Amino acid sequence: MRRSLDKFYEFLDRPLFLSARLLLALLVIPLALSFTEPLWSIDMQAPQYPKGLSIDIYSYTLEGGRDGADLQEVNILNHYIGMRKLDRAELSDLDWIPFALGALGILALRVAAIGNVRALIDLLVATAYFSAFSMFRFVYKLYEYGHNLDPDAPMKVPGFTPAIFGTKQIANFTTSSLPSLGTIYIGIFATGVFALAIWHLWAGRRAFVRREGARSTS
Repeated sequence: MRRSLDKFYEFLDRPLFLSARLLLALLVIPLALSFTEPLWSIDMQAPQYPKGLSIDIYSYTLEGGRDGADLQEVNILNHYIGMRKLDRAELSDLDWIPFALGALGILALRVAAIGNVRALIDLLVATAYFSAFSMFRFVYKLYEYGHNLDPDAPMKVPGFTPAIFGTKQIANFTTSSLPSLGTIYIGIFATGVFALAIWHLWAGRRAFVRREGARSTS
């Protein structure tokens, strides 16, 4: 058992393959592009809005369709049911996302330049934590928005959770909520890091089995 652990720790300290370093550096490109595209898109359809209302959530801001008019219209509707105003100040949770994405990019470049397998696995863990925590906070904020309604609002509606992934009917609105291109870019980065980690683990195991086989026959 001790010998196996020593071999595993030895494997973790191995430098990354040159090809893996190049691929890891290239994966920073889609991560950087995630700043230029919305992470999530929300679309609302109702008879009184034949063209619908749309909101795009970026890593650093919110944008409504029709040059921001849709966001204003949504906030007017939210006021009638007692929901808080949907704006950048209310979504202060977004403040940390650009810094986290930047930190992941810098860490990825560092691993590509001087890292070993251990550093790659650390990057994988950090990426998984960022992805899981971001999704949790997004779901929590939507739940909080739909359940903390003003009891003195003109219209009384029971607490609800807005659509998170897919389509949901709320009153006479059909709301669709789906990940957008920014999230896809982050997904490409995360999937690439995961694939590189699996590749090194698989290659390391094969090398270990070959060495053990050579020793047993010598």
